[in-house]
Amino acid sequence: MARQVVAWRRSSGERRQQLKWLASGVLVAVVALIFGVASPESASGAARAFANVVSFGIVALPVSIGVAILRYRLYDIDRIISRTLACAIVTGLLVGVYAGLVLLATEVFKFHSTVAVAAATLAAAALLSPLRWRVQQVVDRRFNRARHDADQTVAAFAARLKDAVDLDSVRDDLAGVVNQALEPAHISVWTCRRD
Repeated sequence: MARQVVAWRRSSGERRQQLKWLASGVLVAVVALIFGVASPESASGAARAFANVVSFGIVALPVSIGVAILRYRLYDIDRIISRTLACAIVTGLLVGVYAGLVLLATEVFKFHSTVAVAAATLAAAALLSPLRWRVQQVVDRRFNRARHDADQTVAAFAARLKDAVDLDSVRDDLAGVVNQALEPAHISVWTCRRD
């Protein structure tokens, strides 16, 4: 909270508006949560109305985050969606692999349960990094096409650069790759020749 207060005090313009939306949503949600905990547990009409107001207050936090994201471009939403999907897929796959290995070791091979759990844990840990990398590539290719295409363009340029010897062709190729991958408004490439 202290970091957000400092960030708000140092910010201006659009960033300050983003933080105002976020802080207002947090404030309404916290006040609603406090009133929800302090409210009596009765079935009267007033208690039900009060519970509805508390529910509305708790919903204020995700709504304010949504407004900050959509109106003020608080975060790169495509990147958030891409990472969330990749993490969810990797988690599901790892849980499935882990459960399958534990069942295989305990039911089919009749290993002692602690040995089976340890082996399944090690196997799932060994699969984590390559699986995460592969799933992130698939998700980026599907949902974050611009980043995936830019990565492919830069990798192809790096492969061509290994065999290049002519400085003028490298400069022109570099300008073309930067234009294709980043689409800047202006490109300048300065080179120094040592003769």
